[in-house]
Amino acid sequence: MEGAGGPDQPWGMRMKLYGYYRSSTSYRLRIALELKGIDYDYIPVNLLTSEQKGEAFTSRNPFGSVPMLEADGRDRAQSMAQLEWLEEAYPEPALLPADLEDRYTARELAYAIATELHAPLNLPVLKYLKDPLGHSQDEIDTWYRHWLGRTLEPVEARLAQLGSGDFLFDAPGLFEIVLLPQVYNAERFAFDFSNSPHIMRIAKACLALPAFQRAHPDNQIDNPENTP
Repeated sequence: MEGAGGPDQPWGMRMKLYGYYRSSTSYRLRIALELKGIDYDYIPVNLLTSEQKGEAFTSRNPFGSVPMLEADGRDRAQSMAQLEWLEEAYPEPALLPADLEDRYTARELAYAIATELHAPLNLPVLKYLKDPLGHSQDEIDTWYRHWLGRTLEPVEARLAQLGSGDFLFDAPGLFEIVLLPQVYNAERFAFDFSNSPHIMRIAKACLALPAFQRAHPDNQIDNPENTP
């Protein structure tokens, strides 16, 4: 997959993003690359077959996780660190607002989702709940929605305090990059967003933009529905 095209890449080589179409962290990186207009190659890694745990992958990324971003001759792991690197290496268009306090607000909300939700809702945790712990899929779904509520409810409350519009600030940035993948996953698990009008408004506005559409899991080459 190619990005939208845009700024010259200062490192002189095309980026490669190793990811999985439903991985929320891979989705984050796809959105960021698209928003910044950076050309990249998308290389699928099948999490369902644990491809990311194989020696060929872990020899490059000891975390055995996606996304892995190959850029500037280096294999980069951990999505939030990758996003920070992209922001520093490719400062325009910016993912964070210019104002100090606005940057704090964007980080506060983005890191609430990234740090509080990713760990308990990650695929290895869900697999462990099922086997060896023996929980049913209904019990796992309940687990998933419980932790979603613990974080998304205060995020919604903060957005209400801020009086946010279509985006947190004038244009989508770090917060929206982290929010949209979590909304996608939450909807898969039938999370009730009826009391989250601010989150839903922002998600709808983002999904109307071509960059978010190109990054969406439905449009990735490793989505089984796209297999000829």
